[in-house]
Amino acid sequence: MGHGNQFVDQPNMDPKLVSKGFKFGVALAVIGLGAAFAGLATESKEQFFYSWLVAGMTFTTISLGCLFIVLIHHITGAMWSTAVRRLAENIAAALPYMALLMLPVLFIGMHDLYHWTHGDAVAKDAILQSKSGYLNTVFFSVRTVLYFALWIVIARFYRKYSVKQDATGDVAYTFKMRWWAPLSILAYALSVSYAGFDWIMSLDPHWFSTMFGVIIFAGGMVSGFATLGLYGLWLTKNGTLKNTINEWHFHDCAKLMWGFVIFWTYTSFSQYFLIWYGNIAEETAWYYVRMHHGWERIGILVILGHFALPFWVLLSRHMKRSRYAFALVAAWMIFMHYVDLYYMAMPNLHHGFHPSWMDLACFVGIGGVFLAAVMRVSGKDAIVAHRDPQLHASLNYDNF
Repeated sequence: MGHGNQFVDQPNMDPKLVSKGFKFGVALAVIGLGAAFAGLATESKEQFFYSWLVAGMTFTTISLGCLFIVLIHHITGAMWSTAVRRLAENIAAALPYMALLMLPVLFIGMHDLYHWTHGDAVAKDAILQSKSGYLNTVFFSVRTVLYFALWIVIARFYRKYSVKQDATGDVAYTFKMRWWAPLSILAYALSVSYAGFDWIMSLDPHWFSTMFGVIIFAGGMVSGFATLGLYGLWLTKNGTLKNTINEWHFHDCAKLMWGFVIFWTYTSFSQYFLIWYGNIAEETAWYYVRMHHGWERIGILVILGHFALPFWVLLSRHMKRSRYAFALVAAWMIFMHYVDLYYMAMPNLHHGFHPSWMDLACFVGIGGVFLAAVMRVSGKDAIVAHRDPQLHASLNYDNF
Protein backbone atom coordinates (compact mmCIF):
# COMPACT_ATOMS: atom_id res chain seq x y z
CA MET A 1 0.00 0.00 0.00
CA GLY A 2 1.38 3.39 -0.99
CA HIS A 3 1.76 6.33 1.40
CA GLY A 4 2.45 9.23 -0.92
CA ASN A 5 -0.91 11.01 -1.07
CA GLN A 6 -1.84 13.81 1.33
CA PHE A 7 -5.21 15.24 2.25
CA VAL A 8 -5.51 18.19 -0.15
CA ASP A 9 -9.30 18.58 -0.43
CA GLN A 10 -11.24 21.22 1.46
CA PRO A 11 -12.96 19.40 4.33
CA ASN A 12 -16.15 21.43 3.93
CA MET A 13 -18.72 21.03 1.20
CA ASP A 14 -19.17 23.92 -1.24
CA PRO A 15 -22.14 25.99 0.10
CA LYS A 16 -23.42 26.41 -3.47
CA LEU A 17 -23.49 22.63 -3.90
CA VAL A 18 -25.29 22.23 -0.57
CA SER A 19 -27.83 24.86 -1.57
CA LYS A 20 -28.37 23.26 -4.96
CA GLY A 21 -28.99 19.81 -3.48
CA PHE A 22 -31.19 21.18 -0.69
CA LYS A 23 -33.37 23.21 -3.05
CA PHE A 24 -33.77 20.25 -5.38
CA GLY A 25 -34.85 18.07 -2.45
CA VAL A 26 -37.34 20.68 -1.24
CA ALA A 27 -38.78 20.98 -4.76
CA LEU A 28 -39.26 17.21 -4.96
CA ALA A 29 -40.85 17.20 -1.50
CA VAL A 30 -43.30 19.97 -2.34
CA ILE A 31 -44.31 18.37 -5.64
CA GLY A 32 -44.53 14.81 -4.33
CA LEU A 33 -46.16 15.41 -0.96
CA GLY A 34 -48.45 18.06 -2.42
CA ALA A 35 -49.66 15.58 -5.03
CA ALA A 36 -50.07 12.86 -2.40
CA PHE A 37 -52.25 15.01 -0.13
CA ALA A 38 -54.22 16.32 -3.10
CA GLY A 39 -54.79 12.72 -4.12
CA LEU A 40 -56.85 12.09 -1.01
CA ALA A 41 -59.71 13.69 -2.94
CA THR A 42 -59.69 10.86 -5.50
CA GLU A 43 -57.90 7.93 -3.82
CA SER A 44 -58.84 6.06 -0.65
CA LYS A 45 -57.25 6.76 2.70
CA GLU A 46 -55.98 3.18 2.72
CA GLN A 47 -54.12 3.76 -0.56
CA PHE A 48 -52.59 6.96 0.81
CA PHE A 49 -51.35 5.32 4.00
CA TYR A 50 -50.01 2.22 2.23
CA SER A 51 -48.18 4.31 -0.37
CA TRP A 52 -46.73 6.50 2.38
CA LEU A 53 -45.71 3.51 4.49
CA VAL A 54 -43.80 1.80 1.67
CA ALA A 55 -42.01 5.00 0.61
CA GLY A 56 -41.26 5.94 4.21
CA MET A 57 -39.87 2.49 4.95
CA THR A 58 -37.65 2.71 1.87
CA PHE A 59 -35.83 5.85 2.99
CA THR A 60 -35.90 4.98 6.69
CA THR A 61 -34.14 1.69 5.99
CA ILE A 62 -31.60 3.47 3.76
CA SER A 63 -30.72 5.72 6.70
CA LEU A 64 -30.60 2.68 8.97
CA GLY A 65 -28.33 0.89 6.52
CA CYS A 66 -25.86 3.78 6.67
CA LEU A 67 -26.09 3.85 10.47
CA PHE A 68 -25.05 0.20 10.48
CA ILE A 69 -22.13 1.04 8.18
CA VAL A 70 -20.95 3.57 10.79
CA LEU A 71 -21.28 1.02 13.59
CA ILE A 72 -19.44 -1.69 11.67
CA HIS A 73 -16.67 0.79 10.84
CA HIS A 74 -16.06 1.38 14.54
CA ILE A 75 -16.46 -2.16 15.83
CA THR A 76 -14.01 -3.53 13.24
CA GLY A 77 -11.62 -0.57 13.29
CA ALA A 78 -11.92 -0.47 9.50
CA MET A 79 -9.40 1.71 7.73
CA TRP A 80 -10.76 1.97 4.18
CA SER A 81 -14.13 3.47 5.20
CA THR A 82 -12.68 6.40 7.17
CA ALA A 83 -12.75 8.59 4.04
CA VAL A 84 -16.47 7.93 3.47
CA ARG A 85 -17.65 7.52 7.07
CA ARG A 86 -18.90 11.09 7.42
CA LEU A 87 -21.08 10.57 4.35
CA ALA A 88 -22.72 7.59 6.07
CA GLU A 89 -23.12 9.65 9.25
CA ASN A 90 -24.86 12.39 7.26
CA ILE A 91 -27.30 9.92 5.68
CA ALA A 92 -28.04 8.37 9.09
CA ALA A 93 -28.67 11.89 10.41
CA ALA A 94 -31.82 12.02 8.26
CA LEU A 95 -33.55 9.68 10.74
CA PRO A 96 -35.24 12.49 12.75
CA TYR A 97 -36.86 13.71 9.53
CA MET A 98 -37.98 10.19 8.70
CA ALA A 99 -39.52 9.99 12.17
CA LEU A 100 -41.45 13.21 11.53
CA LEU A 101 -42.85 11.65 8.36
CA MET A 102 -43.50 8.14 9.67
CA LEU A 103 -44.85 8.64 13.19
CA PRO A 104 -47.97 10.66 12.31
CA VAL A 105 -48.92 8.28 9.50
CA LEU A 106 -48.37 5.17 11.62
CA PHE A 107 -50.51 6.63 14.41
CA ILE A 108 -53.22 8.37 12.38
CA GLY A 109 -53.38 5.64 9.75
CA MET A 110 -53.08 2.72 12.15
CA HIS A 111 -56.74 1.74 11.79
CA ASP A 112 -56.54 1.91 7.96
CA LEU A 113 -53.30 -0.06 7.77
CA TYR A 114 -53.58 -2.78 10.37
CA HIS A 115 -56.44 -5.26 10.59
CA TRP A 116 -55.56 -6.16 14.18
CA THR A 117 -56.62 -2.66 15.35
CA HIS A 118 -60.26 -3.48 14.55
CA GLY A 119 -61.88 -4.55 17.80
CA ASP A 120 -64.76 -6.34 16.09
CA ALA A 121 -62.34 -8.38 13.96
CA VAL A 122 -60.25 -9.35 17.00
CA ALA A 123 -63.37 -10.43 18.89
CA LYS A 124 -64.18 -12.95 16.15
CA ASP A 125 -60.63 -14.22 15.56
CA ALA A 126 -58.93 -16.54 18.03
CA ILE A 127 -55.52 -16.02 16.43
CA LEU A 128 -55.71 -12.24 16.76
CA GLN A 129 -56.89 -12.62 20.34
CA SER A 130 -53.84 -14.75 21.13
CA LYS A 131 -51.57 -12.04 19.70
CA SER A 132 -53.36 -9.10 21.32
CA GLY A 133 -50.79 -8.85 24.11
CA TYR A 134 -48.26 -7.75 21.49
CA LEU A 135 -50.47 -6.44 18.69
CA ASN A 136 -52.40 -3.67 20.41
CA THR A 137 -52.46 0.03 19.65
CA VAL A 138 -50.83 1.25 22.88
CA PHE A 139 -47.89 -1.16 22.83
CA PHE A 140 -47.44 -0.68 19.07
CA SER A 141 -47.27 3.11 19.53
CA VAL A 142 -44.80 2.85 22.40
CA ARG A 143 -42.54 0.49 20.42
CA THR A 144 -42.64 2.74 17.36
CA VAL A 145 -41.56 5.79 19.37
CA LEU A 146 -38.82 3.78 21.09
CA TYR A 147 -37.44 2.49 17.77
CA PHE A 148 -36.99 5.96 16.34
CA ALA A 149 -35.72 7.38 19.64
CA LEU A 150 -33.07 4.66 19.86
CA TRP A 151 -31.92 5.08 16.26
CA ILE A 152 -31.76 8.86 16.53
CA VAL A 153 -29.78 8.72 19.78
CA ILE A 154 -27.24 6.30 18.27
CA ALA A 155 -26.91 8.30 15.04
CA ARG A 156 -26.46 11.59 16.90
CA PHE A 157 -23.99 10.09 19.34
CA TYR A 158 -21.65 8.90 16.60
CA ARG A 159 -21.92 12.04 14.51
CA LYS A 160 -21.44 14.26 17.57
CA TYR A 161 -18.15 12.70 18.60
CA SER A 162 -16.99 12.32 15.03
CA VAL A 163 -17.44 16.08 14.52
CA LYS A 164 -15.80 16.84 17.88
CA GLN A 165 -12.72 14.96 16.71
CA ASP A 166 -12.53 17.33 13.72
CA ALA A 167 -11.78 20.15 16.15
CA THR A 168 -9.29 18.43 18.46
CA GLY A 169 -7.96 15.35 16.70
CA ASP A 170 -8.20 13.57 20.05
CA VAL A 171 -7.91 9.80 19.53
CA ALA A 172 -9.97 9.30 22.72
CA TYR A 173 -13.09 10.01 20.66
CA THR A 174 -12.22 7.08 18.40
CA PHE A 175 -11.93 4.76 21.39
CA LYS A 176 -15.17 6.11 22.88
CA MET A 177 -17.12 5.44 19.68
CA ARG A 178 -15.50 2.03 19.30
CA TRP A 179 -16.35 1.08 22.90
CA TRP A 180 -20.08 1.72 22.42
CA ALA A 181 -20.30 0.02 19.01
CA PRO A 182 -21.05 -3.57 20.18
CA LEU A 183 -23.92 -2.51 22.44
CA SER A 184 -25.24 -0.18 19.74
CA ILE A 185 -25.22 -2.99 17.16
CA LEU A 186 -27.13 -5.29 19.53
CA ALA A 187 -29.78 -2.62 20.13
CA TYR A 188 -29.85 -1.84 16.41
CA ALA A 189 -30.33 -5.47 15.37
CA LEU A 190 -33.23 -6.08 17.74
CA SER A 191 -34.99 -2.79 17.00
CA VAL A 192 -34.72 -3.04 13.21
CA SER A 193 -36.02 -6.62 13.25
CA TYR A 194 -38.99 -5.76 15.44
CA ALA A 195 -39.75 -2.63 13.44
CA GLY A 196 -39.99 -4.85 10.37
CA PHE A 197 -42.31 -7.20 12.24
CA ASP A 198 -44.49 -4.33 13.45
CA TRP A 199 -44.73 -2.06 10.43
CA ILE A 200 -44.73 -4.52 7.51
CA MET A 201 -45.25 -8.10 8.68
CA SER A 202 -48.24 -7.25 10.90
CA LEU A 203 -50.10 -5.89 7.87
CA ASP A 204 -51.08 -9.56 7.62
CA PRO A 205 -51.42 -10.42 11.32
CA HIS A 206 -52.04 -14.14 10.75
CA TRP A 207 -48.71 -14.64 8.97
CA PHE A 208 -45.33 -14.79 10.66
CA SER A 209 -41.69 -15.41 9.85
CA THR A 210 -38.77 -15.08 12.24
CA MET A 211 -36.53 -14.30 9.24
CA PHE A 212 -38.59 -11.34 8.09
CA GLY A 213 -36.70 -8.74 10.13
CA VAL A 214 -33.37 -9.98 8.77
CA ILE A 215 -34.66 -9.59 5.20
CA ILE A 216 -35.67 -6.00 5.96
CA PHE A 217 -32.19 -5.38 7.39
CA ALA A 218 -30.45 -6.94 4.38
CA GLY A 219 -32.45 -4.85 1.92
CA GLY A 220 -31.60 -1.73 3.90
CA MET A 221 -27.90 -2.58 3.78
CA VAL A 222 -27.93 -3.03 0.00
CA SER A 223 -29.66 0.31 -0.52
CA GLY A 224 -27.51 1.91 2.19
CA PHE A 225 -24.27 1.06 0.37
CA ALA A 226 -25.92 2.10 -2.90
CA THR A 227 -26.88 5.51 -1.51
CA LEU A 228 -23.48 5.98 0.12
CA GLY A 229 -21.78 5.24 -3.20
CA LEU A 230 -24.03 7.61 -5.16
CA TYR A 231 -23.42 10.35 -2.58
CA GLY A 232 -19.67 9.91 -2.95
CA LEU A 233 -19.87 9.82 -6.75
CA TRP A 234 -21.91 13.03 -6.81
CA LEU A 235 -19.40 14.81 -4.57
CA THR A 236 -16.33 13.71 -6.51
CA LYS A 237 -17.99 14.59 -9.82
CA ASN A 238 -18.61 18.11 -8.53
CA GLY A 239 -15.03 18.54 -7.32
CA THR A 240 -15.56 17.78 -3.62
CA LEU A 241 -13.36 15.02 -2.14
CA LYS A 242 -12.00 14.14 -5.58
CA ASN A 243 -8.60 13.57 -3.95
CA THR A 244 -10.08 11.84 -0.91
CA ILE A 245 -12.35 9.13 -2.31
CA ASN A 246 -10.58 6.94 -4.85
CA GLU A 247 -11.61 4.05 -7.06
CA TRP A 248 -10.82 1.54 -4.32
CA HIS A 249 -13.32 3.12 -1.94
CA PHE A 250 -16.00 2.75 -4.61
CA HIS A 251 -14.72 -0.76 -5.29
CA ASP A 252 -15.23 -1.74 -1.65
CA CYS A 253 -18.68 -0.11 -1.55
CA ALA A 254 -19.59 -2.19 -4.61
CA LYS A 255 -18.13 -5.36 -3.06
CA LEU A 256 -20.11 -4.94 0.13
CA MET A 257 -23.27 -4.05 -1.77
CA TRP A 258 -22.76 -7.22 -3.82
CA GLY A 259 -22.19 -9.22 -0.63
CA PHE A 260 -25.42 -7.97 0.93
CA VAL A 261 -27.27 -8.73 -2.31
CA ILE A 262 -26.21 -12.35 -1.76
CA PHE A 263 -27.15 -12.18 1.92
CA TRP A 264 -30.59 -10.75 1.05
CA THR A 265 -31.04 -13.55 -1.50
CA TYR A 266 -29.96 -16.20 1.00
CA THR A 267 -32.39 -15.04 3.70
CA SER A 268 -35.25 -14.47 1.26
CA PHE A 269 -34.83 -17.88 -0.36
CA SER A 270 -34.43 -19.58 3.03
CA GLN A 271 -37.71 -18.08 4.20
CA TYR A 272 -39.47 -19.23 1.04
CA PHE A 273 -37.88 -22.68 1.05
CA LEU A 274 -38.76 -23.42 4.68
CA ILE A 275 -42.36 -22.32 4.20
CA TRP A 276 -42.65 -24.31 0.95
CA TYR A 277 -41.16 -27.41 2.58
CA GLY A 278 -43.36 -27.12 5.68
CA ASN A 279 -46.47 -26.63 3.52
CA ILE A 280 -48.57 -25.27 6.40
CA ALA A 281 -51.60 -23.33 5.20
CA GLU A 282 -51.27 -20.34 7.53
CA GLU A 283 -47.65 -19.88 6.37
CA THR A 284 -48.04 -20.57 2.64
CA ALA A 285 -50.98 -18.14 2.29
CA TRP A 286 -48.59 -15.16 2.23
CA TYR A 287 -46.75 -16.52 -0.82
CA TYR A 288 -49.91 -17.84 -2.47
CA VAL A 289 -51.36 -14.33 -2.67
CA ARG A 290 -48.10 -13.06 -4.20
CA MET A 291 -48.08 -15.76 -6.88
CA HIS A 292 -51.40 -14.81 -8.46
CA HIS A 293 -53.38 -11.92 -9.94
CA GLY A 294 -50.41 -10.04 -11.38
CA TRP A 295 -48.24 -10.14 -8.26
CA GLU A 296 -46.26 -13.04 -9.71
CA ARG A 297 -44.77 -10.61 -12.26
CA ILE A 298 -43.54 -8.38 -9.45
CA GLY A 299 -42.10 -11.44 -7.75
CA ILE A 300 -40.15 -12.32 -10.89
CA LEU A 301 -38.93 -8.71 -11.12
CA VAL A 302 -37.69 -8.90 -7.52
CA ILE A 303 -35.83 -12.16 -8.18
CA LEU A 304 -34.20 -10.90 -11.36
CA GLY A 305 -33.72 -7.28 -10.36
CA HIS A 306 -32.72 -7.66 -6.71
CA PHE A 307 -30.50 -10.68 -7.22
CA ALA A 308 -29.70 -11.97 -10.72
CA LEU A 309 -28.89 -8.64 -12.42
CA PRO A 310 -26.72 -7.03 -9.69
CA PHE A 311 -25.05 -10.36 -8.94
CA TRP A 312 -24.02 -10.79 -12.57
CA VAL A 313 -22.98 -7.17 -13.18
CA LEU A 314 -20.95 -6.75 -9.97
CA LEU A 315 -19.32 -10.16 -10.23
CA SER A 316 -16.64 -8.54 -12.39
CA ARG A 317 -13.90 -6.64 -10.59
CA HIS A 318 -13.75 -4.23 -13.50
CA MET A 319 -17.46 -3.42 -13.15
CA LYS A 320 -17.04 -2.81 -9.41
CA ARG A 321 -14.33 -0.27 -10.17
CA SER A 322 -16.27 1.41 -12.97
CA ARG A 323 -17.94 4.51 -11.55
CA TYR A 324 -20.48 4.56 -14.36
CA ALA A 325 -21.47 0.92 -13.84
CA PHE A 326 -21.57 1.33 -10.08
CA ALA A 327 -23.80 4.41 -10.36
CA LEU A 328 -26.28 2.58 -12.59
CA VAL A 329 -26.40 -0.50 -10.36
CA ALA A 330 -26.65 1.60 -7.18
CA ALA A 331 -29.58 3.63 -8.51
CA TRP A 332 -31.24 0.42 -9.68
CA MET A 333 -30.83 -1.22 -6.26
CA ILE A 334 -32.52 1.71 -4.50
CA PHE A 335 -35.44 1.28 -6.88
CA MET A 336 -35.48 -2.48 -6.31
CA HIS A 337 -35.46 -1.99 -2.55
CA TYR A 338 -38.64 0.03 -2.97
CA VAL A 339 -40.13 -2.68 -5.21
CA ASP A 340 -39.23 -5.35 -2.64
CA LEU A 341 -41.01 -3.46 0.16
CA TYR A 342 -43.93 -2.77 -2.19
CA TYR A 343 -44.18 -6.51 -2.90
CA MET A 344 -44.24 -7.23 0.82
CA ALA A 345 -46.89 -4.66 1.73
CA MET A 346 -49.28 -3.90 -1.14
CA PRO A 347 -50.91 -7.34 -1.63
CA ASN A 348 -52.51 -6.72 1.77
CA LEU A 349 -54.36 -3.76 0.23
CA HIS A 350 -55.07 -4.94 -3.33
CA HIS A 351 -56.15 -8.46 -4.26
CA GLY A 352 -54.44 -8.01 -7.63
CA PHE A 353 -51.53 -5.85 -8.79
CA HIS A 354 -53.01 -2.37 -8.89
CA PRO A 355 -50.38 0.41 -8.94
CA SER A 356 -51.47 3.92 -8.04
CA TRP A 357 -49.96 7.26 -9.03
CA MET A 358 -49.96 7.99 -5.29
CA ASP A 359 -47.17 5.41 -4.95
CA LEU A 360 -44.97 7.59 -7.14
CA ALA A 361 -46.06 10.80 -5.43
CA CYS A 362 -45.15 9.50 -1.97
CA PHE A 363 -41.83 8.09 -3.19
CA VAL A 364 -40.84 11.40 -4.81
CA GLY A 365 -42.08 13.46 -1.88
CA ILE A 366 -40.47 11.48 0.91
CA GLY A 367 -37.34 11.04 -1.20
CA GLY A 368 -37.22 14.82 -1.53
CA VAL A 369 -37.41 15.29 2.23
CA PHE A 370 -34.67 12.68 2.65
CA LEU A 371 -32.42 14.46 0.13
CA ALA A 372 -33.05 17.89 1.68
CA ALA A 373 -32.30 16.50 5.15
CA VAL A 374 -29.00 14.95 4.05
CA MET A 375 -27.97 18.17 2.29
CA ARG A 376 -28.87 20.28 5.33
CA VAL A 377 -26.71 18.13 7.59
CA SER A 378 -23.89 18.01 5.03
CA GLY A 379 -23.56 21.80 5.07
CA LYS A 380 -23.14 22.05 8.83
CA ASP A 381 -19.75 20.42 9.33
CA ALA A 382 -16.80 18.99 7.44
CA ILE A 383 -17.77 16.46 4.79
CA VAL A 384 -14.90 14.18 5.82
CA ALA A 385 -13.54 13.17 9.24
CA HIS A 386 -10.32 15.05 8.51
CA ARG A 387 -8.72 14.64 11.97
CA ASP A 388 -9.42 10.93 12.30
CA PRO A 389 -6.13 9.09 13.01
CA GLN A 390 -6.89 6.53 10.30
CA LEU A 391 -7.62 9.05 7.54
CA HIS A 392 -4.08 9.06 6.13
CA ALA A 393 -4.18 5.28 5.67
CA SER A 394 -7.64 5.54 4.11
CA LEU A 395 -6.48 8.19 1.63
CA ASN A 396 -3.76 5.87 0.40
CA TYR A 397 -5.95 2.80 0.39
CA ASP A 398 -5.69 0.30 -2.42
CA ASN A 399 -6.90 -3.26 -2.77
CA PHE A 400 -4.70 -5.34 -5.03
